[in-house]
Amino acid sequence: MAIRLALLTALTMVAFAANSILNRLALSTQDIGPAAFAAVRVASGAVVLVLLLALRDRKVPAPARPVLPAIGGLAAYMLGFSFAYVSMDAGVGALTLFGIVQVTMFAGALTEGDRPPARRWLGMALALTGLAILTLPSGPVAVAPGALLLMGCAAVGWGIYSLIGRGVTDPLAATAWNFVYCLPVVALALILWPDSMGTTGRGLVLAVLSGGVTSALGYALWYALLPSLGATRAALTQLSAPVIALVLGAVLLGEAVSVTAVLSAALILGGIAVGVVPMRRAR
Repeated sequence: MAIRLALLTALTMVAFAANSILNRLALSTQDIGPAAFAAVRVASGAVVLVLLLALRDRKVPAPARPVLPAIGGLAAYMLGFSFAYVSMDAGVGALTLFGIVQVTMFAGALTEGDRPPARRWLGMALALTGLAILTLPSGPVAVAPGALLLMGCAAVGWGIYSLIGRGVTDPLAATAWNFVYCLPVVALALILWPDSMGTTGRGLVLAVLSGGVTSALGYALWYALLPSLGATRAALTQLSAPVIALVLGAVLLGEAVSVTAVLSAALILGGIAVGVVPMRRAR
């Protein structure tokens, strides 16, 4: 069971990392704007999830009651993530996102009475240190306050969305209706803050892949795993996503990988291992 949980968690992190790659490919080349990317991502995810739900239940799905905190958290993440990267370095964005997600999920666990062991705190500190070394540029960093605020909102939104997922009994249905109810929010954002650039076929395909494959399937699987992972272990495991994105970037995009990046990745994975892998009890 532990091996199965680990493998499914790793698969979910690959989906999360692939989302970062797809988002970077679409927005960095201006094939699509942030508002359109978020709208297409949520719409395609909603279509795929509702179809899967209908195939599973062999009937037209009945709408579920909206869970407003989950819908708000998902919308905040989708919009904040897309808009922030327009004027924020990818490395600083990743550090901001995952750092605040850690704080949000650990705070949520503590509020509910969870008391993570000392080694989990140590693991988080080691992994975040590795993430900082991996993502921060060597030269001066200028961060737009608006972009920082947007990424902070995205991080808090994702943390809340993940915390709510621990109590879900039907992960596929919950994820499907969260996407459906999130769609009007991102559509309204597209109307209020339309993109200055047009949308190319390439940008549309990347957004659909991000929504219909890596987001829809990845988020449904994430909700299925959260009850077994718990808040603090789930928070820590997400720090592996930037490492996976680094590997995918090197393999798929031909990006260079430095010795520092390799050592930082090792520190991140080591910190996750310290905080997540159970200690063997001495006989």
